[in-house]
Amino acid sequence: MAPIERRPRLHLFDLDGTLIRGSAAPVEISRQLGLLEEIGELERDFVARRIGPPEYAVRVHALWADLTDAHVKAAFEAAPWLAGIQEVWREIREGGEYCAVISLSPSFFVERLLGWGAHAAHGSRFPDVPFTQPVDPAGILSAAAKVKIANRLCAEFGVGLDTCVAYGDSMSDAEIFAAVPTTVAVNADHHLSGLATHAYTGGDLREAYELVRFRR
Repeated sequence: MAPIERRPRLHLFDLDGTLIRGSAAPVEISRQLGLLEEIGELERDFVARRIGPPEYAVRVHALWADLTDAHVKAAFEAAPWLAGIQEVWREIREGGEYCAVISLSPSFFVERLLGWGAHAAHGSRFPDVPFTQPVDPAGILSAAAKVKIANRLCAEFGVGLDTCVAYGDSMSDAEIFAAVPTTVAVNADHHLSGLATHAYTGGDLREAYELVRFRR
């Protein structure tokens, strides 16, 4: 009997609330600027759907008028990351599979994860820091955009969407969870209840990855 061929998988990771536990890139950036109260108001409006991703981006861009690369670097380093991210991505790479981050957060923050071993990292397109240009709402990602990017990555890496594994925590991950066969809800809220193949609560990505590590 011929051995079963193992098809490489693409692991798709959300950022806010997933890789960063209990927080989000905009919150951590705003913390560096002393603007936690202001970003908290924006986050509440966004979660309640009083504003959508484009309006959120325009307002947060205005909020961050004094943002510098030093603030972004400090926010990235101080964020409450799950443990084991780089170890998991190293194992995924060594196993001939792929890992990517797709987030609604600013690309200038998300793309820093390429240095941790992600094959790809996509975020909402913001102008370079410090800001001298307005934000273009057309470059701001949405839940539906996550699926479009996943399809592009599948074509780039030569894998099928039917081999993808998605990791997420909230409403913005619902569409990608509906599009792929294997999903892991990581410290998730009620929006993903009943949608996930697996659920994990904790602070270590290695433990969440273990749920799908050997499963096909």
